[in-house]
Amino acid sequence: MTTSAAPSVVLAEDSVLLRDGLIRLLEASGFEVAAACGDAESFLRDVASHQPDLVVVDVRMPPTFTSEGIKAALVVRQEHPDTAVMVLSQYVEEHYATELVASRPSGLGYLLKDRVADPSDFVAALHQVLSGGTVLDPEVVSHLLSRASHADPLAALTPREREVLGLMAQGRTNAAISAELYISAGAVEKHISSIFAKLGLPPTEVDHRRVLAVLQWLEHEGGVS
Repeated sequence: MTTSAAPSVVLAEDSVLLRDGLIRLLEASGFEVAAACGDAESFLRDVASHQPDLVVVDVRMPPTFTSEGIKAALVVRQEHPDTAVMVLSQYVEEHYATELVASRPSGLGYLLKDRVADPSDFVAALHQVLSGGTVLDPEVVSHLLSRASHADPLAALTPREREVLGLMAQGRTNAAISAELYISAGAVEKHISSIFAKLGLPPTEVDHRRVLAVLQWLEHEGGVS
């Protein structure tokens, strides 16, 4: 992490024109662009080398142009937890987007390029992510909540269940929730099971109930932009 006043950024975007445009925008907005590259492998090397405050990464990058960028973003979340991540893409990569939110919703953004019309809004979103916020494009939220109930989902939760879900939204583990609320691990598990039931999230073969519950909380509490 840099100690300078200007937040440092590593940028990964395979389009040379868009990459150059983003560099100019970031530098004009007070960011220090430590590195800018066009493939995921170089991106991860640059992140390890520069330890930036923020990364901005496209989803589809060379060599296959499928999901290299967002997979690299997941690596950053795991190996560089102090680095904020902004995914900027033309596509909603539902599976890996779910994993990103599951890893830790704070300090995370996922915006669609076609919907970023105002550079000042984009820069504001970057600062929000840098400060630990969550910025998700409404279309991203819609994709991730496609199997969840939308009918006032949190109304049935007890005050304690809302506390538990709020801590889940901060990326806390069951053990950390237990310590924070001074309740047993078993009680935490019971609360979470009740939360899943009340939010209409039954077990599935691909079980992302914790993520879907957190997304409903973020949407309801205004934590998703």
